[in-house]
Amino acid sequence: MNADSAAPPLPDRLDLSATGNPEGWPVPPLPAAAWHRLPEGDDGLDAAAATYYGNANLLPVAGALAATRLLPALLPRAVIACIGPLNNPHVQAWTQIGHRPRLLHNATLPRALAAATPYVLFAHPNDVTADRHPHAVAVDAANQLKKRGGWLIVDESHIDPTPEESLTPLAGTAEAPNLIVLRSLDHFFGLAGIRVGFVFAAPDLLAKMAAAMGPWTVAGPSRAAARLALLDRDWQAAMRARLLVAGQRLHLLLAPFGEVKSTALFATLNTPQAAELHAHLAGHDILVHHVEQASLLRVGLPGSEANWQRLGAALAIWKPA
Repeated sequence: MNADSAAPPLPDRLDLSATGNPEGWPVPPLPAAAWHRLPEGDDGLDAAAATYYGNANLLPVAGALAATRLLPALLPRAVIACIGPLNNPHVQAWTQIGHRPRLLHNATLPRALAAATPYVLFAHPNDVTADRHPHAVAVDAANQLKKRGGWLIVDESHIDPTPEESLTPLAGTAEAPNLIVLRSLDHFFGLAGIRVGFVFAAPDLLAKMAAAMGPWTVAGPSRAAARLALLDRDWQAAMRARLLVAGQRLHLLLAPFGEVKSTALFATLNTPQAAELHAHLAGHDILVHHVEQASLLRVGLPGSEANWQRLGAALAIWKPA
């Protein structure tokens, strides 16, 4: 076959299955010491994180996933109510250690508390459905669990665009000493590759986790980049405004096809024709996350105007059966 008769190349695949910011924080050149010296705990990362998150009860970890895997080993084995849908690493981590997860799909916090388990786990917002739980209800849940000697574990990896909704400032404080919150630089900052996250909890629990992890769990360059990102207030403010507009645009783009719930980082479409639409978009080399058991499609932000137009054009020609 000669070059003239070859089929035209397919367009680049547009992957909207993830929830990271497509315009992540621009990492500048880092100091040479970050590469050549062992990580140092007094490099300013903890202070920058305490200011950004509004809570000094923190421990840097190698991404929220590292904390997800380690935390279950630090708490007595028990039944844990997990408000789903929930990403598998959470359930898997608790199961492997000997806890007994009880998955409650689309449950409210009062419903989860009624399960009478010592632990309750949820994502805020939920990284599949975009569901949120009212701030006052979550604080009340932590108080009720405290009375039974339990813990409330919250993954807030997607809360950065709306910090006023966050529970992080309360974790490990006198108001909510049994609240544990996980945070990450993966999504809002778009820095999944540096593997930096934080656990916010009571100081004694953080000390146990630090001892279990050992020294130097977060690489020096990752610590340096994370500190600078957390200090960049101008970028954060501008990006929050941009993402809120983009999230609303995505919500409106999907609204003609079913019920939509959204955050500033993704939107989730609930439709009985989720499988068909998923296949239609895949046929146009557009990948979205299909939650088969719930007939949901989660769609991330396209990023560029060209990709917005590409998604819109593919949706416009879809003919539901």
